[in-house]
Amino acid sequence: MELTAERTSFFPSILMSLNHILTVDWFYVSALEGKPLGIRAFDPEYPFDDIAPLFEAQRKSDTKLIDLVDALEPSDLARILVLRDDKPLSEQADRILLHLFQHQIHHRGQVHAMLSGTSVKPPQLDEFFLGNEMEQAARKDDFAALGFSEADIWPEPEKQKG
Repeated sequence: MELTAERTSFFPSILMSLNHILTVDWFYVSALEGKPLGIRAFDPEYPFDDIAPLFEAQRKSDTKLIDLVDALEPSDLARILVLRDDKPLSEQADRILLHLFQHQIHHRGQVHAMLSGTSVKPPQLDEFFLGNEMEQAARKDDFAALGFSEADIWPEPEKQKG
């Protein structure tokens, strides 16, 4: 099966890579919520054997992260958050967010590269937020699945949070 076939990457399969992205999201998003899962986020290390429930769990995690970020005030970014409840480990919220986004980009890029060796065409990722009509049309379904629109991402200047 293409999803579990051994491939060249940090994690040796697409499924293992996608599971890793999700469990790391659980680790950091739970800390951002003020309810750190700590190492429990990684038990089990690879929680899903099938893509459908993994996709749904990742969608829920992404939606939760979007809602958390949308609710942030500038002062929230300086808060120190507990990452683990089993031993002292905390970090500033803005650094957690930067790390989390970089982690997602890093491993999602690896999955994108692994997809190139399958029968599944990798999605277009490198111009995702450009404003031309062709790019807007290409991301329309992704935006709809996440429950937001172009106007949510690119509000008129007077409508932006101050």
